Formats: sequence, structure tokens, C-alpha cells
Amino acid sequence: MATAAPALQARDAASPAARPGQDTTAQGEVYRLGPGDKLRITVFNVESITGEYTISSGGQVAVPLLGAVRADGATTQQLADAIRTGLDGTYVKDPRITVEVLSYRPFYILGEVNQPGEFAYKPNLTLEQAVATAGGYTYRAARKKAYLRRAGEDEQVIKFGRESRVIYVHPGDTIRIGERYL
Repeated sequence: MATAAPALQARDAASPAARPGQDTTAQGEVYRLGPGDKLRITVFNVESITGEYTISSGGQVAVPLLGAVRADGATTQQLADAIRTGLDGTYVKDPRITVEVLSYRPFYILGEVNQPGEFAYKPNLTLEQAVATAGGYTYRAARKKAYLRRAGEDEQVIKFGRESRVIYVHPGDTIRIGERYL
């Protein structure tokens, strides 16, 4: 299938303001789609396009009739707008489209937790909840700090677990709980 036209590049339509009904992550941040997210795309009265889709490692969704549509970095509303633009007039008259996230890409936790590994992300997941998901701290864990690497970033940041502010985990993040000394 052909690559989507520039008008279908959902990432180009980025807008900092959230729209009503749009997925949000912690603290009202607008959720940005990424590789591994599983979506449900509904095109009203067009069953051949309506279905479940997974964003590829290249950041695209293969939509029937349109081909590859860029989804990486877009919001659900921006992806719906890009699909609407591609279908409008050519394939479907006045298409009505919704995009919802069925499952988010996972987060990872390793180090001094009882069950390190890959876990399903849930919106508004805090650092403490992520540790609890991994079975809690081991007896050797340094409970006052955790190392957090955001998805797509090279540097890890030390986050203090006993801060007064809540630390939110995002999809694709890697958390490392270090070992305490003495």
C-alpha cells in the first residue's frame, strides 16, 4: 500500500490544547499515540474499515483504502481527523470517525522489586502504583529514590519517592529501583 499523503500526516496537526472526549494521561496531559498501542477505529456505516488496529514499530496504522497513516505522536482526535481527511469525498461521503485506545503500550520496571518485568499501563499510573504492580520493594530496595527513563529519552532522571508531589509514569517508561547500602 502507498504511504499516506502529507494531509494524512496526523503528527503535523499537533495542537497543545486537549479536545473534549480526548484521552488524557496524568495531570491532564494529552495522550500521544505510539508504537504498540492497540486502537479501535470506527467509521460509521463502513464495516470494512471499522476494527482493531495496532500501531506498527514505524509509527503507522495500515487503514484499508488509505494505506499507512502516521499515528506516532498524534492524539486520538488528530488520527481521526487524518483518516477523515483521507476518506472524505474520495471513498466515503462525510465520514464520521472515532478512535479510541484499547490498550496502551507497556511500562517496564526492574531492579529491587519482587517481580521485575513488563506491565500494562493504565492512565494516571503513579510511581508508587507501578512498584506495587511489580510486587512491591524487595528488602534490599532503596525506597527513597527511583531512576526513571521516559520513553524516547536517553537520560534517566532520579526521582525521589517520598516527595510531596506525585510522580506519574507514562507508557513506554522504564523504572529502575536501586539497591540500598547498609
